[in-house]
Amino acid sequence: MSRQTAVLLGHSVLTQIITFLLRPATTYRALEIDTPAAWLGVLSACFAIAPLILALPSGAVVDRIGEGNTAMIGGVLITASAVVLALTGNSVIALAVGTCLLGVGHLGSVVAQQTLVANSTSQASKLDSAFGYYTFAASLGQAIGPAALVLFSRGGAVPETQQIFITCSVAGLALLLLAALLRRSEAGAHPADDETATGLGSLLRLPGLAQALLTSSVVLAAVDITLVYLPALGTQRDINASFIGILLTIRGLSSMTTRLFLGRLTGLFGRRNVLVGGTLAAAGALLAMALPVPLWLAGMLMALAGLGLGVGQPITMSWLAASAPPGARGRAMSLRLVGNRAGQVVIPSAAGALAAGAGASGVLGITGAGLLLIAVSARRLPVD
Repeated sequence: MSRQTAVLLGHSVLTQIITFLLRPATTYRALEIDTPAAWLGVLSACFAIAPLILALPSGAVVDRIGEGNTAMIGGVLITASAVVLALTGNSVIALAVGTCLLGVGHLGSVVAQQTLVANSTSQASKLDSAFGYYTFAASLGQAIGPAALVLFSRGGAVPETQQIFITCSVAGLALLLLAALLRRSEAGAHPADDETATGLGSLLRLPGLAQALLTSSVVLAAVDITLVYLPALGTQRDINASFIGILLTIRGLSSMTTRLFLGRLTGLFGRRNVLVGGTLAAAGALLAMALPVPLWLAGMLMALAGLGLGVGQPITMSWLAASAPPGARGRAMSLRLVGNRAGQVVIPSAAGALAAGAGASGVLGITGAGLLLIAVSARRLPVD
């Protein structure tokens, strides 16, 4: 592993740790100051709305000023969010401002990271491996962040939120140091062969783009649905909460395993075949989970679902990176983020509405059916 790769993966892990520690800590602080329940939803939306609006412009920014510079801006905003929360986080307005800063900073950091990976090589097999390692690092950070709440627990229901904010402020300085060590590209460092090929319209006309974006958004929404509805399924079937936690852990570890070996898998079977096969596996596993299966089989099904769901994000990233012109890869990555955010809002809501009468098992079944349709659609992606 090269020094630059180690810095990038470290930057990715730390970005996710800070983000996924600050977000629940902000909710706990809101509860500490007796924030009305309706405002908790507003705080959650503050993290997503600003990045959704700024996702496409952020892609143009990273293409214009370079990945390292964009990562530095993102790191400054993430650090600023922790500082704002530490100094002024005793009102709901301050919490909203801090959450908005965190959302935009997270967006800038992630787009910079993904563009840096996309520009690291033009070889498809190396792109698949690179994005597999990158998404593994991001998943690791997302797991460590919430787990770190234990370190700040006082033995009660609410952790020491002020200590969390201060700790994240210090961690933000380490994030800035890593951002400074990332490769710094100047404007025009990745020129396209044809300047007209770098526009959004040209990206939207790429063969297979619709299938790639749709696949990415549905797979990510399926991950969110399992996180929300698997506990609900446990309640519905009187399954112990600790076992549900084990199932979710199995799913996460399985996805991380797939990502570690993604380059080898696509080298053996081809990118499109791995994407279609993984999505089919996840579809079958979730459809089966909608049935009253024994617990040992549920564990096997969640392992299969995790293996399948783990391929969607890195493969669509590497496909976009390989298809987009060099001068437009930041915009391509940001376009995928827009699709993902939209999918995370629309798809779980639609699944819940359609399966309202069937409960959690119905939601999982409909999600599995949706993945089945997406797998069929992904067969129309261009051959590797």
